[in-house]
Amino acid sequence: MLKTLASYIQEYKVPSFKAMFYVTLEVIMEVLIPYLMSDLVDKGIANGNMNIILKTGLFMILASIFSLIAGALGGKYASIASCGFAKNLRKAEYKQIQDFSFSDIDLFSTGSLITRLTTDVTNIQNTYMAIIRACVRSPLMLIFALFMTFKINSKLAFVFVFAILFLSIVLYFVSTRVHPKFKKMFSKIDCMNSSVQENITGIRVVKSFVREDHEREKFSHTSDEVFSLQRKAEKLLILNSPAMQFSVYVSILLISWFGAHLIVSDSMTTGELLSMFTYTINILMSLMMLSMNIVMLTMSISSAQRIAQVINHKSTLTSPVNGATKIENGTIDFENVYFNYGHADEGYVLENFSVHIDSGSTLGVLGATGSSKSSFVQLIPRLYDVLSGSVKVAGKDVREYDLKTLRDNVAMVLQKNVLFSGTIKENMRWGNENATDEEIMEACRLAQADEFIQKMPDKYDTYIEQGGSNVSGGQRQRLCIARALLKKPKILILDDSTSAVDTKTDALIRNAFMEKIPDTTRIIISQRISSIQDADKILVIDDGKVLALGNHEELLKTCTQYKETYEAQQKGGDFDEQ
Repeated sequence: MLKTLASYIQEYKVPSFKAMFYVTLEVIMEVLIPYLMSDLVDKGIANGNMNIILKTGLFMILASIFSLIAGALGGKYASIASCGFAKNLRKAEYKQIQDFSFSDIDLFSTGSLITRLTTDVTNIQNTYMAIIRACVRSPLMLIFALFMTFKINSKLAFVFVFAILFLSIVLYFVSTRVHPKFKKMFSKIDCMNSSVQENITGIRVVKSFVREDHEREKFSHTSDEVFSLQRKAEKLLILNSPAMQFSVYVSILLISWFGAHLIVSDSMTTGELLSMFTYTINILMSLMMLSMNIVMLTMSISSAQRIAQVINHKSTLTSPVNGATKIENGTIDFENVYFNYGHADEGYVLENFSVHIDSGSTLGVLGATGSSKSSFVQLIPRLYDVLSGSVKVAGKDVREYDLKTLRDNVAMVLQKNVLFSGTIKENMRWGNENATDEEIMEACRLAQADEFIQKMPDKYDTYIEQGGSNVSGGQRQRLCIARALLKKPKILILDDSTSAVDTKTDALIRNAFMEKIPDTTRIIISQRISSIQDADKILVIDDGKVLALGNHEELLKTCTQYKETYEAQQKGGDFDEQ
């Protein structure tokens, strides 16, 4: 874990060392001041020697100025180093997440990944600043101040040794019991973030079903759990303060008592006793700061482990070394495919699944809800990998292709596809970042989107809100189809992606495909037989198995399920035609 995180300090090593250097200089100047004060009192004030008073006073002022400047510079470089370190961690996590498969994202959960990118990185940033500043300052101040107290009076200095031992026991007790609670707390924060994300994303559904009270109650419950765990941790953490106060006051009382006796017996001077009091504060404040940093480190261990888990996680889907970078055609073959989503106890999602799709042909896919239609098509661009068997494109197993090449040649349009905040042109260029305005307009005409775009105030420069919330469901689907067409793919998959458009527009889209992209293999999943009945072949899936394969006329004769679905739709008619 430490090795993983340390590798991302990189170009911020120099600011880190500069911060530690200036902090060391600051501590040396601060430690010198009480020592100089001792000379000022004993040699200057006690003897009425103005020369020593002025000379020593000047040195004390210069030491204070140097300490102030060094402290400011230490803070500056510590900020640069910690912010840069946090930036590198966020970039590393985000880059790794981009390579995650769907299975990997499911493993961590979206809410957890967001927490690891934000809260956890902030914790590490604050901790790193403490390490290169406070965690350097505190031990150095402790060591230097102890050295000076032993130099002044070794017997009296043993008071601090006992104080340090007492506080060390308290800190060990607190840190070993707080860490597990912080670990649980971060897990609950993940759940809370997931709940917030889910609620905001689905706010229209929440409001339409009047479930605001339910969502408030659910969030409140999770928030209360976070509060409970944090309160338990804080109950332990507050032991630091009374233990520290106890040590400070006991140390001052003991030094006052023994110091007074030593002065009376001429074993110690007044100036030395004043210096001891100053060093007492320095030592005990260093211990207090050190205890706070240990608590911060304890909390950050959980964050560090969670960040390292993301960075070190190897994606279940990786591009092969020297993978094929050219796809000859859009031929697809499923050969005895078995697949599930990693839940072995739930059986197979696809079982002994075999089908051949010719390049440039149209395959319609029909099946009841939950029959694994979407699972079938998600294996083609290798969003998931099969458990056994193989999926081939152009006669080659998809696992042999360079992943970017494969996905560039397979365009998928989902029923709930997403548009991103930005103009229509910017959204279209997700399909092809170098697409010209003419190419964008042509793709939109094929997807039957140009007509409604031209009616918008800014046409293709119209701004799309996040998620496409300012366009209708049908418009969003057509824009997503146009975006996929700009990839000029070998294979185009429409996963129930015309469900929100009327049958007339649906037919126009299919006709445009036949005329304009005849060499592209088209897979159309639909619940409406009218959308797929003209396909070259129609695949009927039932419970993850191939139930039937043939054209419309053949299936009406050989497949009971297809025939019953067709007759039911003919009898009832399409809802959007009424």
